[in-house]
Amino acid sequence: MDIKAKILTCLGPRLVVEPRATILSKVVTPDYVLETILLELNEIETVPAYFAYPPTAQVQSCPLVLFNHSHGGDFTKGKEELIQSSDYLQPMSFLQTLTKQGYAVGVIDMWGFGERNKQKESELFKEFLLKGHTLWGMRIYDNQQFLTYLLDRPEVNPEKVATMGMSMGGMMSWWLAALDERIRVVVDIAAQVEYEALIKEKRLDRHGFYYYVPGILKQLTTNDIQQLIVPRARLCLIGRVDPLCPLVGVTDLDKRLHQSYLDQQASNQWACEILDGGHQETREMRERWIQFLRQHL
Repeated sequence: MDIKAKILTCLGPRLVVEPRATILSKVVTPDYVLETILLELNEIETVPAYFAYPPTAQVQSCPLVLFNHSHGGDFTKGKEELIQSSDYLQPMSFLQTLTKQGYAVGVIDMWGFGERNKQKESELFKEFLLKGHTLWGMRIYDNQQFLTYLLDRPEVNPEKVATMGMSMGGMMSWWLAALDERIRVVVDIAAQVEYEALIKEKRLDRHGFYYYVPGILKQLTTNDIQQLIVPRARLCLIGRVDPLCPLVGVTDLDKRLHQSYLDQQASNQWACEILDGGHQETREMRERWIQFLRQHL
């Protein structure tokens, strides 16, 4: 069994359906078009989403950024983080920043967030386990189905696809890229979390239940998962004093991934930057990922 197959076994079975969408509203501004969408992505419940793009995308397709919202303990926000930054992000929204750079961008409410905040995350986690699934797996599968929908949109260039996010959204980004080769560029902010380092540093409780996949370390290492992204472009941004991303794990993964990119003659495709700050997106990080996307997308 190969690495990807082992990951999927741990995540649990997919309950996906052929993506279908209803556009509920469309707001047109001089800077972007913003659609509110209701999607069918799984067998259980509908999925609210936003999709935005520059007005020029109606004439010529543009690169896509699949945005993954953070957790932050705020289950009311979800996809709204695209439009209004959380307090640990830079003030200018990702919507404004990305469309200004010429990208289309989409985001869903992940299970338990925003309009899907129907039961506690801990209850969702337990219910899915009892039924043979995992919450993390179900969140990943929804995002993959959303990507399938977005790549059929005429405003999107399917050859130029990135994914990004902060914290949970950043972890979602590199997991998605590991499992889905349609993603060509990855930016993860405050999300280089090595399971083994969390155990070693006794920081498992820094992350919610959702992130713990039964049996994953019996099958694989964190490095095994991330190696699936090589040699595609990836930028990892970490705050030097971020308690959720133990530096021992960050530096270990950097060493291993750097060597793998070298072996693939793609050293310019990988960057791990440990910058001033904690669990946040700093101004320097914002400037750095804008530059990285411009270079690789």
